[in-house]
Amino acid sequence: MAKVIAEKSNEIESSPKQVEIKHTRVMQNASGNNVTVVDYTETKGVDEAISEAEAQLVTAEAKVAELEADIVEYKAIRDAE
Repeated sequence: MAKVIAEKSNEIESSPKQVEIKHTRVMQNASGNNVTVVDYTETKGVDEAISEAEAQLVTAEAKVAELEADIVEYKAIRDAE
């Protein structure tokens, strides 16, 4: 699922910056053309969004390391005689 991220304008200048995140997906319309559809929109503080993205990055990096180790094992089995 793709995201469209934009700064959310604040009515109050002293409040922390906000971001608006539109979670989207691509579907085909009746004519067979691809169209982007917004599943849902969320608004959160920019610092919270950064923290969540950093946590997701750590999780993704761990998954990549796990998959790389799996590939090494699979290749060892394939190449064993």
